[in-house]
Amino acid sequence: MKRAIIATLMLGYCCSASVYAQSISIPSTVDSAMAYSPLAQQSANSEPFASWLQPLMNQFNQLPEVKALQAKASQTQLLIQAADKVPFNDFIESLEAHDHEEAEAEHSEALTLSAAQRELAGIEVVKLAEQSFSLEAVATATLVVDRNRTVTLAPQLEVRVLKRHVVPGQEVAQGQAILTLGGAAVAQAQADYINAAAQWSRIKRMSSSAVSASRRLQAQVDAELKRATLEAIKMTAAQINALESNPETIGSYQLLAPISGRVQQDVAMLGQVFVGGTALMQLTDESHLWVEAQVTPTQAEKVNVGSEALVRVGQHSIEAKIIGRSHELNSVTRTEQILVAFENPGHVLHAGQFAEIYLSDNAKGGAVLPDAALTRGGDGDWQVFVEDGDGFEAVEVEVVERQRGMNLVRGLAPNAKVVISGAFFLASEQAKAGFDIHNH
Repeated sequence: MKRAIIATLMLGYCCSASVYAQSISIPSTVDSAMAYSPLAQQSANSEPFASWLQPLMNQFNQLPEVKALQAKASQTQLLIQAADKVPFNDFIESLEAHDHEEAEAEHSEALTLSAAQRELAGIEVVKLAEQSFSLEAVATATLVVDRNRTVTLAPQLEVRVLKRHVVPGQEVAQGQAILTLGGAAVAQAQADYINAAAQWSRIKRMSSSAVSASRRLQAQVDAELKRATLEAIKMTAAQINALESNPETIGSYQLLAPISGRVQQDVAMLGQVFVGGTALMQLTDESHLWVEAQVTPTQAEKVNVGSEALVRVGQHSIEAKIIGRSHELNSVTRTEQILVAFENPGHVLHAGQFAEIYLSDNAKGGAVLPDAALTRGGDGDWQVFVEDGDGFEAVEVEVVERQRGMNLVRGLAPNAKVVISGAFFLASEQAKAGFDIHNH
């Protein structure tokens, strides 16, 4: 740049001198030429070239732009001298460490969302463990109720529905009234128990010399039999004991919930009479569900009771445990049934929904995530968002395998809290904030 400016000044000087030379032959224009050309005046006075060039260069060197270039040149020279004094590898490592520190400082920020924003964006976070599943070993399945947490209400005597206290799908607590039942058979069973209990109470107060052992035993057995009949129609111990002191209440009783759960398969109608053993309704604790899956004989060879499995229902992916297998093939489908159990907090999933089960494969390792958990970073690499104490940060991952909307990825720490729903919203907020976080 300095050379260009000097060349421009020299060109201006020469041009002005030639104009002055032409003006000598035309005296009438000399005054005007001298008036309009300061450089021509300097030539006319025959001043030496160096007398005006040196002051001009001094003014040029005082310009801010020139001083900035000189400072940068000096700094570069100092860096070169410092590099010459240290081994090459140490110098490169120091530069890399400096770049790494700058990158960490640049990406130290994390996305933070309020509770309202999380709900609006549909943010869902799961805690992952290191898994070894195969996206190719997939079996179709159906969600069913956990039979260990399900009760069918089926009185063993003929009953008539006198009153309803719940509606289908209602969540009830243990001991809550569900139905009021009655009828002739119920009244007869309650009356028989009151008489048998009274007889047994009288005989057991008598001495052994007043009543034979066989008579005593017969009275006791008869009372217990009549009590068992009332228990078969789902009367509680408290209700049975209260019946002895209040015989005027015979003919009806309240059917109470034996467990906390949701009312399902409700067929009880007011006034309807049901024969003994008919299921009136079902109570299910939906906090735990089972999965029934049909696997091929080849897949069944890799199934071990107690091993892990991955259940996918729509956009939900849940870690589960295999609890049993039938060890026999269906004669039509030639498949074997396996049972898988998993927790269902919030009762998000329900019995009857279709699902897919991914079986474990020790030859492969990584975390299985749905497509909704993956986004592209600023450099085009795959990334997921991980929640920590500061907020949500993006971490680059390696996608090993993709099948049916699921991805086997590596690069995540065990027990990391990964966003599996709402990642697109976080990626948009990340781009809006003007930073791109990576796990470099």
